[in-house]
Amino acid sequence: MTLSINQLEEARRALDAPLYADVAGDIEVSFEFFPPKSEKMEATLWDSIATLAPLGPRFVSVTYGAGGSTRERTHATVARIARETDIPAAAHLTCVEATRAEIDAVANEYWAAGVRHIVALRGDSPRAGERYAAHPGGYENAAALVEGLRRLHPFEISVACYPESHPDSGDAAADLDNLKRKMDAGATRAISQFFFSPDTFFRYRDAVAAAGIDAEIVPGIMPVTNFAAVTRMSKMCGTDVPAWMERLFAGLDDLPDARQLVAATLTAELCRKLYAGGVKQFHFYTLNRAELSFAICHLLGVRARPAARAEAA
Repeated sequence: MTLSINQLEEARRALDAPLYADVAGDIEVSFEFFPPKSEKMEATLWDSIATLAPLGPRFVSVTYGAGGSTRERTHATVARIARETDIPAAAHLTCVEATRAEIDAVANEYWAAGVRHIVALRGDSPRAGERYAAHPGGYENAAALVEGLRRLHPFEISVACYPESHPDSGDAAADLDNLKRKMDAGATRAISQFFFSPDTFFRYRDAVAAAGIDAEIVPGIMPVTNFAAVTRMSKMCGTDVPAWMERLFAGLDDLPDARQLVAATLTAELCRKLYAGGVKQFHFYTLNRAELSFAICHLLGVRARPAARAEAA
């Protein structure tokens, strides 16, 4: 990775000064949620949105279940965010088990509801252990989905990228080729799969640039609240979990407050090192919990904006 003079000076300051003392507050953040399955989970979700809204996120996104399993709940959640808050809302949309006409109809519904941002994803097989297969008459992959969305409306479109390569990619070069196809189809930015080492992201950022991809690459940040669950997710998506992380969470299964403190410390440190390397945008996978993401943003200099509207709470 080649750093500019300013970035090298920032890295030196990070070593010489208290870790968060001189963060300039020039960071932009976004947050991801999943649609609630119960009234209690819905209350938790809207409490989280109300907590994070004053931070002025660039957008908040809402996930979409395999095979459209959360289609109605996703649409209702995104539409309510768009209707009742000042936060730009982004809806996830996948290619899984739907025809092009069906996916286009969902996208048109989002546009009619005032949603102008789509997170366009290929998606995974709805049946565990089965390899993904394109639906007959559907969009075959994320690049085709991006192209289709561009024909419908002038959406802002985010796509996924994989610093440690997607499990279905033959190798890193094939994975980068797939990202380039998505960007060439009209995507606005790429949001990365979560990772736990800043060098992983820096190496990927360099590889993206070397591949001739001139696009905003936003690191996806996953605060670890449940180490066992994150380990399972990491195995599914090919993310490396460092051995030192397991040691730090060992013995904390019955101490949720201690786990929160450890998680906040590790994730904030990761973000601070990314910031020292020139990263100014972060996307947080919140798991519908606001406390960790809010604390990390606060350490990074992001402050609440009193004028933000979050009536949905």
